[in-house]
Amino acid sequence: MGLNLSRRIMVAVSKNKWMKKQATRFGMTPKGFARRFVAGETLDEAIDAIKKLNEKGIWATLDILGENVTSKEDAEKARDTIFRMFDTIQKSGVTANVSVKLTQLGMDVGTDVCTEIIKQIILHAKNYNNFVRIDMEGSLYTQRTLDSFKYILQNVSNNIGVVLQANILRTESDVKDIIRLGGRVRLCKGAYLEPKTVAYTKKRLVNENYLRCAELLIREGNYPAIATHDVNIITKAKEFVKQYNITPDKFEFQMLYGIRRDLQEQLVKEGYRVRVYVPFGTEWFPYFTRRLGERFGNVWFVVKNILFYK
Repeated sequence: MGLNLSRRIMVAVSKNKWMKKQATRFGMTPKGFARRFVAGETLDEAIDAIKKLNEKGIWATLDILGENVTSKEDAEKARDTIFRMFDTIQKSGVTANVSVKLTQLGMDVGTDVCTEIIKQIILHAKNYNNFVRIDMEGSLYTQRTLDSFKYILQNVSNNIGVVLQANILRTESDVKDIIRLGGRVRLCKGAYLEPKTVAYTKKRLVNENYLRCAELLIREGNYPAIATHDVNIITKAKEFVKQYNITPDKFEFQMLYGIRRDLQEQLVKEGYRVRVYVPFGTEWFPYFTRRLGERFGNVWFVVKNILFYK
C-alpha cells in the first residue's frame, strides 16, 4: 500500500466521530491499545515510562500532546504545563529533554505571542541546563517554524533544536542552512499527509532524501538526531559514522515510544546513544493516528482494536 494512501485512511479514521469516540473511550484504559504508542494521559505516567527507559540506558524526549490552540490563554496554559515538565524532570532526576509544537504555543494566534512564549520556555529550560526541541508540523508551518527557531538560536539561547522532515522537498536545503548556523537537527521521515507540490510521495524518494540529509548531518552537523526505525537507514547511518570517523558522542539515534523496542536496546548495547520520544496527555488521538498511518499494518492494528475491543 502506498505511503499516502495509508495516511489517507488514518486521516479518515481520525475524522470519523464514531471511531474517535470509541478510540478515546477504550484506547487509554490500563490495557488500552493506544498505550503501545502513548505513555499515558498524565505527567506522572510519562515520568514513570522515562524511568524505565533510563534503566535500559535510553534517554527521552518528553512531549505533551496537543496542537493548534486558538487563544493566547490556551497557549499560556501549554507554556505553564511545559514549565512543570522541566521542573518535574529536574526533580525526578530522569534523563530527558522536552519537545514542543509551535501551534500549541500560539502560532495561529500571532507570531509575537508564540515568539514570546517559546522564548520563556527556552530560558526556563536553560535554568536547568536542559534542551528544547521544536517539532515540525505540516508544511503550512514549515517556514514560520524555521523562522522562529533561527530567531531564538541567534538572539536568545542555543539550547534549542528543530525537526526536519525528509519527505519535504526543501529539507536538504534547510539542512544545509541550519548546519551553517550551527543549529541542531532531528531528522525524521515525516508523518503528515502532504501534496506532491511540496513533498515526495513515494517511499523510495523519501528514503533517498533521508540518506542525503543524514549524511550531511553526520558529516557536518552539530549533534544531529537520526530519527528512524528503518533498519536499512540505520545501517547506512552507521556506515556514514565509520566513513567520517564520527564518535558515538557526536550524534544520537532517536525512535518513538513503543516502536522497535528491541532495536532501541540493541543500539544501546552496541554503544550508540538512543533517545525515545515519549508523548503523553489527553489530546493523544491525532498523534496516534499519524503514527499508525506510517504503516498499513499499524492501520489494521488500530481499526481491529476499535471495532473488536472487549
